[in-house]
Amino acid sequence: MHKCNLRTLLIGFIVLISISCNTTKKTTQITAGINSLKYLGSYEIPFNFKYKNTTVGGLSGIDYDIANDLYYLISDDRSEKGPARFYTAKIYLTGKGIDSLTFTGVNSILQINGKTYPNNKDDRYKTPDPEAIRYNAEKGLLAWSSEGERIVKANDTVLINPAVMLIDLQGKYIDSFILPANLKMQLTEKGPRRNGVFEGMSYADNFKTLYVSVEEPLYEDGPRADVVDNNAFIRIIKFDAAGKKNIAQYAYKLEPVAYPAKPESEFKINGVPDILSLGNNKLLVIERSFSTGRLPCTIKVFIADLNNATDISLMTLLNNRSFIPATKTLVLNMDDLGIYTDNIEGVTFGPVLPNGHKTLLFIADNNFTVLEKAQVLLFEVLE
Repeated sequence: MHKCNLRTLLIGFIVLISISCNTTKKTTQITAGINSLKYLGSYEIPFNFKYKNTTVGGLSGIDYDIANDLYYLISDDRSEKGPARFYTAKIYLTGKGIDSLTFTGVNSILQINGKTYPNNKDDRYKTPDPEAIRYNAEKGLLAWSSEGERIVKANDTVLINPAVMLIDLQGKYIDSFILPANLKMQLTEKGPRRNGVFEGMSYADNFKTLYVSVEEPLYEDGPRADVVDNNAFIRIIKFDAAGKKNIAQYAYKLEPVAYPAKPESEFKINGVPDILSLGNNKLLVIERSFSTGRLPCTIKVFIADLNNATDISLMTLLNNRSFIPATKTLVLNMDDLGIYTDNIEGVTFGPVLPNGHKTLLFIADNNFTVLEKAQVLLFEVLE
C-alpha cells in the first residue's frame, strides 16, 4: 500500500472518529441523579421588552441546545401581541450566577398550511395556546405543545384539542403526534379541563421517548387540587417519538394548594407546568401553586419515578385505588430560598460549571402583566 493512500485513510479515519464524537456529544441526552439544588442567582427580562417588533413575554417553555450553546424559549402569546412564536437566546453565566441574556432570533410558529396562527378575533377555532418547547438534537427539530381550548356555554362553544407538533428550526410545520382519545376536548365534563392540559414536555431515552404532562386532573380522574389533600392526580403521557403514538400513561399525585385564596372563593391552583427527563424513567417535576391575594407563586421541585407506576391508559382515577402512581421525592421548595418566585413554567439543563457540576435553569411566565416577572433562575445540581 502506498504511503499517500495510507495517510489518506488515516486522515479519513480521524475525521470519522471526530464526527462520531461530535454526533455523540450532540445527541446523547443529559442524565442526572439529583440530591439537591443550590441557588446561584437570577436574571429578569424587562417588562414589555421589544425584540424585532415583538413583545417578549409569556415565556412558558425553555430548552437548551448544548452543541451550539443556544436556548429555545416559547411564548404563550395566543397570537394577540404578535404571531405565535419562539425565541432563541444566549444566556451568559459567571461564577456568581447569570450575567446577561441576549436574544438572537425569533420565529413564528406556522400551521400546516404555512401560515401564521390567527388570534381569537380572526379565527377563534384555530387560535393556539403554546406552552412547552423541546429541542431534538438528533433530528435537529423542535417539539411544541398547545393546550387547545374548551368553552362550553349556552350560546358559545369552542372545542380545540390539545396538540403536540413538530416544527423545523424556522417554525415550519413538520408533523404532529396522535392524540389519545381521553385527551380530546368534550362538550360534557369529561377529558381535559380548560387551560389545564399539555403544559410540560420532555424528550427521554436519547430522544426515543417524549413525555408530556397534563397540568391539572382530567374531569374523570377527580377534582382539581385544593388547600387540603383531595387525591388530585394528573397524567404523564408517554409517546414513542418515532411512531408519535401514546404507549403509556402514568398517574402523578399533586400536592395541595400551598395557600388559601383571599377571599377563599377566589381563584387558586396547583398544577404541573413542566417536566424534565433525568434518565432511567425518572422525571424532574415542577409543581406551581398560586392563590389570589398572594403575588408570589410557591414552586416545588420533585423527582418522579415511573419505574413501578401502573399504566393507566385504559383507567379513570376518580374513586379508583387499583393503580400505583409515580413515586415522588421533594428536591426543593423555593419558598425556602427567601427570594421572590413568580410563575415558573419551564425548566432545562444548562451548561456544565467549571467545577464539573450540571446546571438547571427555570423560566417564569409574566403573563404580559407589569405585576409579574419574566425571571430566569439558575441552580447548581448536586448529585
